[in-house]
Amino acid sequence: MKKIIILTLSFLLICFLFMQFFRPKIVNSPASADFQAPPNVKAIMIRACYDCHSNATSLRWYDQIVPVYWQVAADIKHGRESLNFSDWQKMAPADQKSKLWEIVYQISAGAMPLGSYTEVHQNAKITRDELSTLKAYVNSMAAVALPDDTAKINAADRQYSQWRKEQFLIKQVPIAPNGVRYMPDYKNWQAISTSARFDNGTMRVIFGNNIAAAAVRTHHIQPWPDGTVFAKVAWDEVEDKDGNVKTGAFKQVEFMIKDKEKYAATEGWGYARFKTPKMIPYGKNALFTTECINCHRPQKNEDFVFTQPIKH
Repeated sequence: MKKIIILTLSFLLICFLFMQFFRPKIVNSPASADFQAPPNVKAIMIRACYDCHSNATSLRWYDQIVPVYWQVAADIKHGRESLNFSDWQKMAPADQKSKLWEIVYQISAGAMPLGSYTEVHQNAKITRDELSTLKAYVNSMAAVALPDDTAKINAADRQYSQWRKEQFLIKQVPIAPNGVRYMPDYKNWQAISTSARFDNGTMRVIFGNNIAAAAVRTHHIQPWPDGTVFAKVAWDEVEDKDGNVKTGAFKQVEFMIKDKEKYAATEGWGYARFKTPKMIPYGKNALFTTECINCHRPQKNEDFVFTQPIKH
């Protein structure tokens, strides 16, 4: 028996050592367009985010041991695909503001940094004071809400006039590059939640089809059942002089469709976005869904859904 144990342990050790030679390469390219921010903000990002979201990855000795290394390499690959601080200056200013809003939102929701990462890298945890620092920085860049904003009011009036003249009639159902069709019936679905984007001054309502609404009523949303469809509709946010807020011009509608088999490549969810009242499909080709799932991946524990149903 002792001999068998020794042979088994020896075999496992050999396998472990052999595994160390199978290592995907992690390349740290020069950062030519690095993230720029006040020193206190950038220090938080470097400590909590840069290992997975930049070309300045710093691996500890325990990160380099296979099979841990395999997971680390995968996290870095996905992290850089969704956000790379080393390429920050290559983004348009509006995209930078949008990404900063997304960063703070995910940190506030506890989705970032990943729990599996902070368990091992304790110094990557973001404190409440640090989160407040990040929120203050992002708020300083937010679109300024102007009461009775003439530009937004005129845009809404102009859009309404065009709609009255039937200039937005859709003769053929638009189809996203991945094959998802525009679903005009979303207007009859149940509203299940709302959200706002202070970075671009928009407000959103999330509608759910019958399957989604039934899942909310029966508390079966972990995971959401196959057939669930969400429609997130965005409008300009318009405020009058008395502080009353209402929708302005229509901006876009986004769909999320749950089908574990059909959309297995994107974690069981299909995505589509249709912009302006003409419902112009977003994306040059089907690869636009990579952008979508990379954004939603931190919400894995919530079945990749950001905005949760309003509790009654």
